[in-house]
Amino acid sequence: MLSLQEALAQLLALAEPVQEKLSIDTIEADGRVLACDQVSGMNVPPMDNTQMDGYALNIDDLKPGRAFEVSQRIPAGHLARPLEKGTVARVFTGAFIPQGADAVVMQEQVQVEGDQVFILHQPQRGEWIRRAGEDIRAGARILEKGERLTPQALGLAASVGLAKLQVYRRVRVGCFFTGDELAMPGEPLRPGSIYNSNRFVLVNMLRRLGCEVEDLGIIADKLELTRAALRDAADRCDLIVTSGGMSVGEEDHVKPAVEAEGVLRAWQIAIKPGKPLAWGKIIRPTREAHFIGLPGNPVSSFVTFLLFVQPFILKLQGQRDWAMKALPMRTDFDWPKPDKRREFLRVRVNAEGGLEKFPNQSSGVLTSTVWGEGLAEIEPNRPIKNGDLIPYYSFNHWYGEL
Repeated sequence: MLSLQEALAQLLALAEPVQEKLSIDTIEADGRVLACDQVSGMNVPPMDNTQMDGYALNIDDLKPGRAFEVSQRIPAGHLARPLEKGTVARVFTGAFIPQGADAVVMQEQVQVEGDQVFILHQPQRGEWIRRAGEDIRAGARILEKGERLTPQALGLAASVGLAKLQVYRRVRVGCFFTGDELAMPGEPLRPGSIYNSNRFVLVNMLRRLGCEVEDLGIIADKLELTRAALRDAADRCDLIVTSGGMSVGEEDHVKPAVEAEGVLRAWQIAIKPGKPLAWGKIIRPTREAHFIGLPGNPVSSFVTFLLFVQPFILKLQGQRDWAMKALPMRTDFDWPKPDKRREFLRVRVNAEGGLEKFPNQSSGVLTSTVWGEGLAEIEPNRPIKNGDLIPYYSFNHWYGEL
C-alpha cells in the first residue's frame, strides 16, 4: 500500500492548473484564484490624515496656559489650507493634516471656552497622524498570483482603486453515483435500498471550493450507461469524481468503464478510513478529463475527498498553496490499539481545549462527520494516551473558509 504522502505526491504531480483567465469585477471575485500579481499604483493612505477627531497643531507653538484660535475646520474628504502660525485646525477622523501641523490632540484632551482652545496634553510629534503610504506604498505588490481571494483581500484591492481583477476560470467538475440500491430523499425506499447521502456531501463540497459542478446524479448499474456518463462529463469537465463502484464485482462497472474510455490507476492507500482510491483519465477526441474514484462508504468518501480531491482541485484552480495545515492538539482520550495504517479520527475540541473523539469511528457512521469539527491524525502503530499531542485538521480549513 502507498503511504498518504506518496499517494498525494503522485496524484498532485498529475494536476496541471487551468490556463484560461478572465477579468471580473472586484466585488464579484470572492473565492476566486488570482491569475497575476496585483501592484498598487498609489499610496494608502494617499495623504497624511488624522486617526482621531481633535485638533491639529504645531508642537513648537505650545506654551503653558496658551489659548489657541481655530483657524479652519477640516472634515474628511475636504481640502486643507496650510496651518496659520499660532492656531489649531479642527479635524475629524480621516481628514487631511494641514501643512505646518505635526501632531493631533484628541478632542477629549482639550478644553474649549468660547472661541478659545486650551491644550491639556503634551503630544509627541506625529501623534495620531497616519502618514501617506503607511499601509501601502505605490509600486508595492499587495496580492500574489495563486492567492485565493477573501473578502478582506477584495477590500485591499479596492483600497488601491482596482475595479477589476484577473482570475483563473472556474474548474469544471462532473460527478455521478452508481448503484441500483441508491434512492433520493423523497422517494420510497425499496427493500435493500439506501438514500444517496454521498451525492449531497460531495456536490456541495465541490461547490464550496468554487467549482462549476455538473451533477449527473445516480447512474444505473450498467456498463454502457456508466461509459456514456463518463464520455458525456469528459466532453465538458476538467475532472470527474465518482463514489463507489470501484470493486471487481459483477455489478461494479465504474472500473471497467474508465478502463474502456481512457486509463485507470488504482491505489491502495495506507489510511483508515478510505483505503481504495483510483485516478484515471477519460480520453475524448479533442480533450481529456481527470478521473478520481472515491470509496462508497460515506465517511471514507468524505475523508478521501478532503485528503486527495480537495488539494487536487486547488492545484487545478491555480492556487499556490494546497497543503493541509495541522495544529498540534492535546488528546483527551486513549487510543490503545492503533491500526497499521494511518488513521483519521473524527474529533472535536472540548471546553478544556483538548480533543475528544466520536465514540463510533466506523466508516459508515456519517453522524461522526456532523458531530466532529475536524480530523485527528494517528500515526501507524502508535498507541495514544490521554494528554499526547497529535496533528489536528479543522474542517474549517477545508470547506469552511474557501
